[in-house]
Amino acid sequence: MNTLIIPSTLLLTLLMSVGLFFFIRASVKDRTQEIKLASEQAEASLLGQLQHYFQVRSYKVAKVDSEQNSVTFEGIVRPSIFLTIFLTLLAAVGLICLALVLSLLFPSLSSTFLWLVLLSPAAGFFYWKRAGRKEQVSLKIEATKSEFQPQSKITVIAHRDELIELQRALQLKPCE
Repeated sequence: MNTLIIPSTLLLTLLMSVGLFFFIRASVKDRTQEIKLASEQAEASLLGQLQHYFQVRSYKVAKVDSEQNSVTFEGIVRPSIFLTIFLTLLAAVGLICLALVLSLLFPSLSSTFLWLVLLSPAAGFFYWKRAGRKEQVSLKIEATKSEFQPQSKITVIAHRDELIELQRALQLKPCE
């Protein structure tokens, strides 16, 4: 076999392993964002809808600040079983690839490298331990003046996925 093929394959496999490592690490990254949303409802009815929405999603009121007109909800985010299995399988495939390339480079140790696959459940364990955490959602509601109907502006600080679901469920539009 050409002498440059195996080292270059090793280099590409190591680069793939680095990408896999950062992908697994990013699965538990905090993705909290702040967004301003507009609603055509009055402040009081919107607050009731928001409270009901977050109760249905298993959030509880953690803090109310009537001076700032803001509410903070807290809830526990559970890790995904599917993502745990998926990350474990991705790690297993990556480690098998690395073991195969290393066994081509060092044929005398080829059976030893296949034991690397036993490290793949560590990826699922890492995700499972880190993904289950307390999540906070902060809301600040302001009434805006409109000629025809009451409007409200909401400033929400929450996880990116929660913001998307909130906009979809309550049909809120981003402020310009």
